[in-house]
Amino acid sequence: MDNEKLEINQLEDQQVESEMASSEESKRLFIKQEKTDKPYWYVVYTYSGYENKVMTNLLKTVENNGLQDVIYDVKVPMEETIEVKNGKKKHVQRKLFPGYVMVKMLLTDESWYVVRNTRGVTGFVGPGSKPIPLSDMEVRSMGVEDVPVRLDVEVGENVMITSGPLESFIGIVNEINTERQKIKVTVSMFGRDTQVELDFVQVKRV
Repeated sequence: MDNEKLEINQLEDQQVESEMASSEESKRLFIKQEKTDKPYWYVVYTYSGYENKVMTNLLKTVENNGLQDVIYDVKVPMEETIEVKNGKKKHVQRKLFPGYVMVKMLLTDESWYVVRNTRGVTGFVGPGSKPIPLSDMEVRSMGVEDVPVRLDVEVGENVMITSGPLESFIGIVNEINTERQKIKVTVSMFGRDTQVELDFVQVKRV
């Protein structure tokens, strides 16, 4: 009987050790898979109405714990709209994406844990526990940050216009202004060459 109890205890100890080892291995894999070499913007789910509280609490946690080298910024994108009430116009700030907060951070086990455990946060946008970073184009279009666009073209090359009145037209690059994020392109319209100025995001290489 004593031998039987001893065997059971040994089996239980082995099971606990196995589970601990599995947990540690999962943790190592998580860090190995998730860690990034530079900061990206991530989207966090929050309870409705908690967006500003989450932003304030998270920024306070970053400051109090000296986490500025892993969590760089937290934003709730806003837009200004005009409301008419009792015949009077009033400028008001409105959340662009209710229920979401944007966090710019190096993704590590520590930063993930801090953000995920901030009161009011219900999770990251992404499959399972794996946050998916926003692309530069998404960051720009959502008004989170004015990220410079890297345009891989040179003067004299052809580009296709991807948005605006001249969408789908092919033109030749005349001038590239990286600082202003503008490009001048000559487009042939009705047998005549016309030069137009476009944003980097409005063209692509062909």
